[in-house]
Amino acid sequence: MMNVADTTLALAGIFQSAELVRQVARKGIVEHSAFDSSIKSVLKIDASSTEDVYGGLQGVKLGLQILVAQLGSQSRVNDRELMRYVLGILFLERKLIKKQEMLQTVQQGVQQAQRLAETSHTTDPEVVALLANLYSETISTFQHRIQVSGEQRHLENPLNANKIRSLLLSGIRSAVLWRQKGGNRWQLLFSRKKILQFAKDSLERIRKMEQFG
Repeated sequence: MMNVADTTLALAGIFQSAELVRQVARKGIVEHSAFDSSIKSVLKIDASSTEDVYGGLQGVKLGLQILVAQLGSQSRVNDRELMRYVLGILFLERKLIKKQEMLQTVQQGVQQAQRLAETSHTTDPEVVALLANLYSETISTFQHRIQVSGEQRHLENPLNANKIRSLLLSGIRSAVLWRQKGGNRWQLLFSRKKILQFAKDSLERIRKMEQFG
């Protein structure tokens, strides 16, 4: 059964990963706090709640903002590049779930990255590289691949390439969570207003938390 709160946060996690991929590819820089939260979501294997996956509402703030911009009535034209990444992530998640052996490999790789992060930092280049390599050796072997657009000089930078792959993995992690909480494409059509309202309410909660500490 669908839970609007949980599915909206997980959906925001997907949109956040997609937006961060675009930031890295086009600008060579990334919003650090959002990047940190997205990578942590991959490593958060045992979470007490959907919010906890992202370290609280603030961890998915960027994703909620992007979600509101995409679903809001003021946006008549969807961001095609962003939606291409989001739909690609959702497609690859479906492919991964059907490959139990690959899924197990991904889970083992994430556990290894989690252990490494415990001795360094979530966004340590070695942790990000490990997750990126895991993506390359598993999900990236599917015939369908997400074609990332951007500045060639940024895309050719090994550190940026690792960030992009690790972010795509975080997007797929959020997509798995979204499905687990009852999310599906029909929900995007028939529960659009509920999703939009919850995202707006969440952003207001975040604003108050930031204002009053």
